[in-house]
Amino acid sequence: MPMKKPQIEAFFRRLSDALPVPETELKYINTYTLLVAVVLSAQATDVGVNKATEKLFKTVDTPQKMLKLGEAGLTQHIKTIGLYRNKAKNVMALSRLLIERHGGEVPRDREALQALPGVGRKTANVVLNVAFGEPTIAVDTHIFRVSNRTGLAPGKDVLAVELKLEKVVPPAYRLHAHHWLILHGRYVCKARKPDCPACRVADLCQFKAKTTVA
Repeated sequence: MPMKKPQIEAFFRRLSDALPVPETELKYINTYTLLVAVVLSAQATDVGVNKATEKLFKTVDTPQKMLKLGEAGLTQHIKTIGLYRNKAKNVMALSRLLIERHGGEVPRDREALQALPGVGRKTANVVLNVAFGEPTIAVDTHIFRVSNRTGLAPGKDVLAVELKLEKVVPPAYRLHAHHWLILHGRYVCKARKPDCPACRVADLCQFKAKTTVA
């Protein structure tokens, strides 16, 4: 059963009170390295990506430097990340296109971002939100689960959930909504066993099989 408007308002107010300015857990230097980090994070953990990019981003922080490093050089840095070979190819290709089409800058446009290799709608939304302050909502597995489980924004696929969230999230909370939901799903409303006793929005949640012990 979907949450009602007053419940949704209270839901985000409580998450906001607990963490007024949530941030991505991916570490980056600038907009370009953010884009690279998000591309690398597909089917990988933020912790794993941060370990792999810690040394990389100290010397490689522009598409020009990435091309100079080369695919083989990048592969050595990111080989601990899943699908690293394909991701290395995509990072090289998107770096080349950034130089050719956008003067080496990351575009502030979803369509232009999605035209880059390895960049889907979710990645584009993260970059628009984190780098440019756009009120986009990037639906990952955590947000998809939380939205459906709680009744916040039920949907059959990630796009349906994203569009529903855009409708129901109060404007005052839209900028940080996806970070609050990601962190809530990552640390409280976990996939296998949600930590309902520690949840500050448990009384608003429509999930019937709530846990009683963490």
